[in-house]
Amino acid sequence: MSSASSKAELDRLDQKYDQAAPGWADKMRLLGYFDAYLGFLSSDPLADLGRNALDIGCGTGAFAEARTVIRPEGDIALLEPSARMLHLAHSALQRRGFDATLIQSRLDDFQPEARFDCLLAAHVLEHCADPTEALRQMRDLAEPGAMLWLVVSKPHWCNAIIWFQWRHRTYRPETVVKMLSRSGWDLQAEHSFPTGPPSRTSRGYRATAI
Repeated sequence: MSSASSKAELDRLDQKYDQAAPGWADKMRLLGYFDAYLGFLSSDPLADLGRNALDIGCGTGAFAEARTVIRPEGDIALLEPSARMLHLAHSALQRRGFDATLIQSRLDDFQPEARFDCLLAAHVLEHCADPTEALRQMRDLAEPGAMLWLVVSKPHWCNAIIWFQWRHRTYRPETVVKMLSRSGWDLQAEHSFPTGPPSRTSRGYRATAI
């Protein structure tokens, strides 16, 4: 995750994700998020999935796993503050025959040795006190021309229910577009998830690093 209002808030959030981790992957798959991510990453066959990818706030790895299905070559790093989530994400990729680099860290604290040519970030901005700054931090991790695959919660009554547990934010598409523009990203496409809970809770954005 990235910049939130206080360290205590972030620590509480990490603890909640640790507690939720054991059933998280099955729940996300049952609700259709893995298939949604797979469809998003497949939406443009010409879009680059890179050879050195980073999944920011990877959770149990559904987004990264979807990428390995489409592009089983190259390297991928998993960035996640929750140790339990990170372990489950690693296991999910290993079952695909893919060995990832594990980084237990928040976005704020991450200082890589090299930049990445593909960034994935699903439902990360919603926990950031300053989402535009979080997008700038993501931009700092990216090579020029690198692709960002971003999934953000949108206003819907389903997200109102989810808010009671996670206290996340939602953003209208026009707001996300402005934040991307202000943080060094060039929007290439928006993606509407076609079915199930992802169609009601989420929207995809594909952008390149300027």
